[in-house]
Amino acid sequence: MNKVMRVLVVDDHPLFANATKAILQEMERIEVIGTAGNGKDCLEMVKIHQPELVFLDYYLPDQLGSQVARMIKTQYPHIHIVIFTGVEVSKIFNKLIEAGVSGVISKGSSENTIKNMVNCIRDNHVAVPLSFFQKMRIIEDHTSNSFELTHDEVQIMTLLVGGFTHEQIGEQIHLSKRTVDNYLKRIYDKMGIKTRAQAVEQFVQSDYYLEADGRG
Repeated sequence: MNKVMRVLVVDDHPLFANATKAILQEMERIEVIGTAGNGKDCLEMVKIHQPELVFLDYYLPDQLGSQVARMIKTQYPHIHIVIFTGVEVSKIFNKLIEAGVSGVISKGSSENTIKNMVNCIRDNHVAVPLSFFQKMRIIEDHTSNSFELTHDEVQIMTLLVGGFTHEQIGEQIHLSKRTVDNYLKRIYDKMGIKTRAQAVEQFVQSDYYLEADGRG
């Protein structure tokens, strides 16, 4: 019980990362080893320091928190991960559990809530706010997609979720930006949505993403 728990904070907003770091440093037997602003830097710091706990933002510039969590847990199953997010994650809660996270917490949580989360994890409990718990899908949700995507469209959406710009997507799959724009317009029409954020949210809930994420 007296062992120091080393913690890594991962968030692309420095002010929020530093605020979280300050809260954690107030706790006894907690050592914050540093902060990272994206998934790549997070994985490098985990490899070097192997902390006991990672506070991980869900939306990072280069990839989703669920992807980073899966990679961490595959190599270091003993590391606890808390997903820190400012958006509603109940729809993808099962994905986070499958990735092996130990907790989910809102970015709007109080200092006491954050500290209680850490103490629960120290005692090897999974920690979830009641509002999330009430919305959890313990049994498998609908598995069929409400839209159908071609192989090329799945490839484009996977890159979009990974944080690639339209120009970068075109470079990756050897298409012009205009062609990528047309693909995405067609995808948005199939999904019945209008924005990139809505497209990402729908795609990560689909079987297409589950299969792609499982391969990664």
